[in-house]
Amino acid sequence: MSLAIRLSAYLRKMRGTTRGSPPRVSNNEILWSWIGAFLGIAAVAGINSLVLDGFDLTLMIGSFGASAVLVFGAVRSPLAQPRNLVGGHIISALVGVLCWKLLHAHPWLAQSMAVATAIAAMHATRTLHPPGGATALIAVIGSPEVHQLGFLYVLLPATLGPLILLLVALLVNNIPVTRRYPEIWR
Repeated sequence: MSLAIRLSAYLRKMRGTTRGSPPRVSNNEILWSWIGAFLGIAAVAGINSLVLDGFDLTLMIGSFGASAVLVFGAVRSPLAQPRNLVGGHIISALVGVLCWKLLHAHPWLAQSMAVATAIAAMHATRTLHPPGGATALIAVIGSPEVHQLGFLYVLLPATLGPLILLLVALLVNNIPVTRRYPEIWR
């Protein structure tokens, strides 16, 4: 096969399909997604304010916003299941902290190594959770306070935060008859 034919086939894959946009979800689904995300993020933020205020610790990181999209907006997705939610954040945080500790002298390398290795580790452990990539990256690009946490970052926020989101997801996502969470535990 000539290079021109292979290049043409490669570029054709980038066109996508013409099937249209995803189907619209019901207003009920939108409402329950909103309620769940509001309560989940409020629970993490509230516990952060009530328990950790005055300490040099944080429970809230940006990747939890993306986790909320999955666990409240895409409840049936394999990426939103408890194993993925909790395991993906824990593994990614561990990878991110290790990359920061070993490679902080080369920020570009620490950043790219953290995300790529977190993806590989999540794949290997069947805990793929896209926000985990952000959790790993935050461990590297985070503030000095995040860096000072060291491996405590794995526990606070990367373990406790997703556990709080999981608890809220279990309570809220099972209220409507049309929803069930989780689909699978393992």
